[in-house]
Amino acid sequence: MGRVRGKTWMGEHVADVFVKRARAEGMRSRAAYKLAEIAGRDRLFHPGMVVVDLGAAPGGWSQVAARSVGPGGRVVAVDLLEMPPVPGVTFIRGDFRDVFTLAELERTLAGAQPDLVLSDMAPNLTGIASTDQARALEVAEAARDFALKRLKPQGNLVVKLFQGAGYEGYFKSLQSRFRSVAARKPEASRSRSSEVYVLAKGLRR
Repeated sequence: MGRVRGKTWMGEHVADVFVKRARAEGMRSRAAYKLAEIAGRDRLFHPGMVVVDLGAAPGGWSQVAARSVGPGGRVVAVDLLEMPPVPGVTFIRGDFRDVFTLAELERTLAGAQPDLVLSDMAPNLTGIASTDQARALEVAEAARDFALKRLKPQGNLVVKLFQGAGYEGYFKSLQSRFRSVAARKPEASRSRSSEVYVLAKGLRR
C-alpha cells in the first residue's frame, strides 16, 4: 500500500500546476502560492515589515515575504534544515525553541519586534492518525507561543494547522489574544489534505 500511495503522490506532484508554476517562476516550492494567495486576500504584507518565518526550508514562504516587504523590510528565516540563501533573507539554522537559536534570533533582530510570524511547519509523519495530529498540534502551539511572546502589538500570525483533535481549542486560544482569527484554505492546498492556514490579526497586548 505504501508504494502505491507513493507512486500516486509522485504522479500528482509531477503533474501539479503549482509545481510547474514554481519551477517556471523560480520559487522554492509550491507552498509559496499558498502564502501568496493568503497575502493577496488579506493584505498581509506592506513594505518595510519585519517578518520571522519559522520552519522556513526550502524557502518558498521566505521568497514571498522578502519580495513583499521590499529592501526596507527584514525577513529572518529559521529552520533545523539547511536552506540555500534567499535574496533579502537572513537565515538561522536551528530549532526556534532552543535558547541558543533564540539568542541568535534576538541578535539578528537587534531589538526589532516582528510585524508578522509565519509557520508552514509540519512534523515528520508516522502514518498513525492520532499520533500525527498530536505532533502537528504541538508544532502549531510552539509557533503560537513564539508569536505571542515576540510579535509587536497589533502584529499578525499565519500558521498551518490540521483539522482534527485539538483544532477548536487552538482556534479559541488565538481568538482570546488576537483581534480577528480566520481559517484559510488556499487553492494550492490539496483538497484532500486536512491542512488549513489560520490567520490571526491584531495581537492584543
